[in-house]
Amino acid sequence: MNTEAKIVAVVDYGMGNLRSVAQAVMAAAQGSGWTVRVTAQPDEVRAAHRIVLPGQGAMPDCMHELQASGLRESVLEVAASKPLFGVCVGMQMLLDHSAEGDTPGLGLIPGEVLKFDLAGKLQSDGSRYKVPQMGWNTVRQVAHGGAVHPVWAGVPDNSYFYFVHSFYARPQDARHCAGEADYGGPFAAAIARDNIFATQFHPEKSADQGLALYRNFLHWNP
Repeated sequence: MNTEAKIVAVVDYGMGNLRSVAQAVMAAAQGSGWTVRVTAQPDEVRAAHRIVLPGQGAMPDCMHELQASGLRESVLEVAASKPLFGVCVGMQMLLDHSAEGDTPGLGLIPGEVLKFDLAGKLQSDGSRYKVPQMGWNTVRQVAHGGAVHPVWAGVPDNSYFYFVHSFYARPQDARHCAGEADYGGPFAAAIARDNIFATQFHPEKSADQGLALYRNFLHWNP
């Protein structure tokens, strides 16, 4: 890998919607000098300057494949110091534990992943809540370290983003919640700590506001 270039590595462990994530990050990177690479090579992940960790499907499968691919250790290494963006299950993997399959996570942000329990709850229009939550929902930006997180720069509060999930993250420390949505009750739609930022929603499926988040991530200097 050319260490002179500014490289964003999209981690390919076989479980993310890699093509759409990579295309969105490439679109956000246009004219910025960043090169986006989808890679399954641990050394390329280590050499990259920024990392995107996508995830889709079941948490047990994602964690198994991350380990089996040989990429787990490289992700943990880069997460210690380089900007990392987790997406959907890629966000859930950052926490300690998921109730989905009683699965240990990477333990990078203290907290757990729980299943929506919405039996008997009705939405404002009288309809039942469906699990998974699938579709657009607003996200309220939460003060992180006394201010709204820099990755939200220029994105209007309560913008709509696209969600598909049956499980949600609950950080142990409220300070690690950077964005909140409501689906039968409030839940963490974005979490952050130090050089890590992650979203439950899919920025790559969230039109201009999603691209703005990826663009901000490329300019963010934690």
